[in-house]
Amino acid sequence: MRLNLRHYIRVQQGAYKKTIKRMWLSFMALWLMLAIYIFSVSIDLFGLFGPLPSFKLLDNPRNDLASEVYSSDGVLMGKYFRENRTPVAYEEISSNVINALIATEDARFEKHSGVDFRSLGRVLFKSILLLQEDEGGGSTITQQLAKNLYKLREEENAGLLDRVPLVNTLIIKTKEWITAINLEENYTKKEIITLYLNTVDFGSNAYGIRSAAKTFFKKTPSELSVPEAALLIGMLNNPVIFNPVNYPANARNRRNIVLSKMEKYGYLPHTQYTAFIHSSVKLNYEVENQTQGVATYFRGYIMNELLKWAKEHDKDLFADGLKIHTTIDYRMQQYAEEVLQEHMQLLQKKFFEHWKGRNPWVNKNMQEIEGYIERTAARSSRYKALQEKYTEHPDSVDIVMRTPVPMRVFSWEGEIDTVMSPMDSIRYYKHFLHTGMMAMDPNTGHVKVWVGGINYKHFQYDHVKQGRRQPGSVFKPFIYAAAIDHAGYAPCDQFLDISPVFPEFGNWMARNYSRTYSDSLLTLREAMAQSKNTVPAYLIKQMGVTTVIDYIRQLGITSSIRPWPSIGLGTEAVSVYEMVGAYSTFVNQGVWTKPIYITRIEDRNGNVVEEFSVETKEVLSEEKAYLMLHMLKGSLQERGGTSMGLYQYDATRNNEVGAKTGTSQRYADGWFIGVTRDLAAGVWVGGDDMSIHFRDAEGLGSRTALPYWGKFMDKVYADTTLSVKKGTFKKPAKLSVTLDCNRYQKAILIKDSASQYIRPKLDSLAEDEDIL
Repeated sequence: MRLNLRHYIRVQQGAYKKTIKRMWLSFMALWLMLAIYIFSVSIDLFGLFGPLPSFKLLDNPRNDLASEVYSSDGVLMGKYFRENRTPVAYEEISSNVINALIATEDARFEKHSGVDFRSLGRVLFKSILLLQEDEGGGSTITQQLAKNLYKLREEENAGLLDRVPLVNTLIIKTKEWITAINLEENYTKKEIITLYLNTVDFGSNAYGIRSAAKTFFKKTPSELSVPEAALLIGMLNNPVIFNPVNYPANARNRRNIVLSKMEKYGYLPHTQYTAFIHSSVKLNYEVENQTQGVATYFRGYIMNELLKWAKEHDKDLFADGLKIHTTIDYRMQQYAEEVLQEHMQLLQKKFFEHWKGRNPWVNKNMQEIEGYIERTAARSSRYKALQEKYTEHPDSVDIVMRTPVPMRVFSWEGEIDTVMSPMDSIRYYKHFLHTGMMAMDPNTGHVKVWVGGINYKHFQYDHVKQGRRQPGSVFKPFIYAAAIDHAGYAPCDQFLDISPVFPEFGNWMARNYSRTYSDSLLTLREAMAQSKNTVPAYLIKQMGVTTVIDYIRQLGITSSIRPWPSIGLGTEAVSVYEMVGAYSTFVNQGVWTKPIYITRIEDRNGNVVEEFSVETKEVLSEEKAYLMLHMLKGSLQERGGTSMGLYQYDATRNNEVGAKTGTSQRYADGWFIGVTRDLAAGVWVGGDDMSIHFRDAEGLGSRTALPYWGKFMDKVYADTTLSVKKGTFKKPAKLSVTLDCNRYQKAILIKDSASQYIRPKLDSLAEDEDIL
């Protein structure tokens, strides 16, 4: 019996040792398998698991960053993005945000090395074994960062085993753990927090804490209070459900949970916690997009140029975080947009009253154009899309276009929610006047202001560079410039106010605005100041259309110019951009400078990728350019000058101003271009097309465009921080011609039976010499 017992004990001891040995072998095998598994995942053995981020990618994590557009005075004007993300440094983030994040997402953040196995074990025990809902997750901030940065769950990072249910979940988690540990080895805790807060999605197209703070509170991350920080961090759990705009109650409850965790982990005193959980949610919400902010038309226009540049340089404008530095002056741009609101709203009211009870699209006989709206609608993208959709049922296109639907439309009193058909919306919008305005430094070519229209959200057509309209009389200075430089005329030379005949153009003759000829003698300066059409026609007759066009080209006008004598009346469509650049030549001592609006582009790290140089060309001598400035000043100084209305503005006091008004046929386009020592600016005002206009002198450029210029310049001169100052134009040391026309007696021009002039030679005449 005793022998059997001893035998039994020995057997049991042997079995126990074998069991222990097997357990150790199993444990070691398990660890070995785990090591082999982790190693296999890390090297993506046989492509079974999918790739992990390389060490190079870990050192330089990439995520989409918005490219930013800056003014010349360093103000961020806008962004281009798919994901609205702008990085921020750790020091720029409020401690309230960091404390809220750690308390809510990873209380042991400072104690683990990427994976918190203690927290993970707690979650598994409570969630799986006890079937309880745990108050915290097992995923660390570093793991979440790994998921956000490297898209480990995306198809591009998937392996062959990712197709197996449950197995793929284990593989993804493993890859996140490995990446998190690698991140902890490459970055400090502060850097990980910063990277995380710069990558997370807060909804409302706000990626990263900087964009979120601006979107929801119009603050910087450093300015966020405890409740604001708690609200934003709470949204990370689900940016849709906890969005404070759409679900305020959910957002407040989630905020209070974050606040409770901040109290629990010692980041918030109990008294403050009690006060904060009863406080209301106060937002200052505005989603950033291209249709808001300053210089919207400018940013919209240059985007196409930047996209072309990016393609040529293998860049992504919407993801590479480029910094585009422009010449736009933020303060001056604001002043121009403020004047736009004031001036165009008043002008629009006048236009509505002008056409009260009638539609403004009329023919030359002032009769409404039949079928105008229908033809306009047929050219619209909406109409064409409907035609493609209803190829077999073309009648459906008209039905859809005439079916009322809810829409939000523009008005000067604010957007209006209404119900109207697409056809009616076209009819509604055709009643609005539009404008284009550009200002530039004539000495450097830097564009300081770019206003392409009245509201970028509803009217995205740019009227500075994209749009081209008849300039009317603002085109005449180019004819006079050619006459002074090519034909040797002087401002005091006199011409008869009667038009020559152009037999080669069907006996065309120029008519003045008054529809009459005075048959009186006018100096060159008087003729331009009074905007006579006859004298430019005579000058073109003498020099030839080809010569005049050559000068027009040298002054930077690239638009199509037909070789007709009527070009002297401004019948060829041009852009505000071209016109302001051309006028700047006169201020810049005869050197044409192509208007430039982008100075340099930097990458996300601040390295200069490209700098843009100024393009110049000498067109006139310094003396001839100054004579043109003297001519332009005549618009304000000569009897009957069309720019006299400018004297109501402070911009003309103790200041030299050269200017010209312009009005196209049937008052369709109103123009005003003015130059000063430091600034050249041009304004165009008109309808959507030339069929929409005033019926009378209310549509003159002196009444539609001139006030915009005057109000804008008054604001500019009132700002003493700007470099634009009042003063005189730079005058050459010596002039070869006199500017005192009192020294001249009346010049006599003899016309023959064909109304073609013979001009007497006007050399340097003494005061007492007679002119025959």
